[in-house]
Amino acid sequence: MKYPVIDKDLFIHNRKRFTAEMKPGSIAIFHSNYQYSWNGDAFHKFKQNSDLFFLCGIDQEDTVLVMFPDCPVPAYRECLFLLETNETIAVWEGHKYTKEEATEASGIKNVFWNENYLERLRSIINMADNIYLPLNENDRYPFKSPYRNLDMAHTIREMFPLHQYYRAGKILQRLRSVKHPIEVDLTRHAIAISKLGWERILRSTKPGIFEYDIEAELIHEFISNRGNGFSFEPIVASGANACVLHYIENKDRVKDGDLILVDCGVDYANYASDMTRCLPANGRFSARQKDVYNAVLRVMKQARELLKPGTMLMEYHDVVGKMMEKELVDLGLITMQDIRDQDPNWPAFKKYFMHGTSHFLGIDVHDSGMRYEPMQAGNLFTCEPGIYIQEEGIGVRIENNILIQENGYIDLMDEINMPIEVEEIEDIMNAAKATA
Repeated sequence: MKYPVIDKDLFIHNRKRFTAEMKPGSIAIFHSNYQYSWNGDAFHKFKQNSDLFFLCGIDQEDTVLVMFPDCPVPAYRECLFLLETNETIAVWEGHKYTKEEATEASGIKNVFWNENYLERLRSIINMADNIYLPLNENDRYPFKSPYRNLDMAHTIREMFPLHQYYRAGKILQRLRSVKHPIEVDLTRHAIAISKLGWERILRSTKPGIFEYDIEAELIHEFISNRGNGFSFEPIVASGANACVLHYIENKDRVKDGDLILVDCGVDYANYASDMTRCLPANGRFSARQKDVYNAVLRVMKQARELLKPGTMLMEYHDVVGKMMEKELVDLGLITMQDIRDQDPNWPAFKKYFMHGTSHFLGIDVHDSGMRYEPMQAGNLFTCEPGIYIQEEGIGVRIENNILIQENGYIDLMDEINMPIEVEEIEDIMNAAKATA
């Protein structure tokens, strides 16, 4: 791993929270993600299953976590099954966890090699009445590809058809939404790396480069500061491309006068940052670009004030829409008559601001969380309003990362003075020009 060892107290804490929610006489079984084939004999870069990482911190393929607090055999109350290395693996792939290293990373004392682990677990599972299994229960999961926990759920249910089965995801959605201080600090580190990338592209962007040149500057900064890479496919969208919400081709030449929208994040120690910023290709916002940008910035600053304990996320989206209405009227994009005549199911503002304002953030960039329960201290959200004017080729989105506290919030990007005001952006870009 590129990142320093994470304090195992985080994972010990997370397992205690999970097992406290289990029914008596229950076992929980978690599998790492597959190492997916690319083409031929090549593999995609391995990315650990988020639930397993949350509970044990092991960042390696072919890992199994078992928790059975009531097991009469102490060695299986909490244990790991890992890939056993050999000389061939060491030569071709490099180092794998030793049992001692896995204990140090996770705080789990009982570590076994994973060969025939289900046969080894057969008698242990038969001592349990209930089995907790995790599936991908993220609201945004498109269910287009198989994954290991799903495949293993089918296997385990075939092997043990008479047990009672329960959803680990139902517990984890709630647990993962409340961040431990160690998790907050990991996110802070990811955000600090994001700031370095943002400042780098402010200094290097100019008319005539390509969107992928900006992407390259970002990944250079992220990797050179111990990030694993992007936390999602980055959006570098110049001009009208910024009106395509999930534009990821990043292929066009940047023209003089373009406003460029950059939405990206850093994966640091498996924790994600998520940042959206806009910059003028030539170092100066036009009057119209500045007006639209400042309208979005005002909404973002107003919206984050609502991110506090007790707020309901879905109601919050509606309130932010009302904030945006005023800005769109002032910009001449909609009229009061449009608002009076609007379809309540698709308000007038949706023509120019068609997405939600906030999502949970954490191990996943669209993290687990309880969308229909009141917000609470420890929740971590993005705040990202936008205005997209296709007829003018202007798209603006501004996104900060917000930690909810008992008495308000902390904007983790403002906390490190990440440039966001028009004047800050122009000053950095033009200072770089002056010294070029």
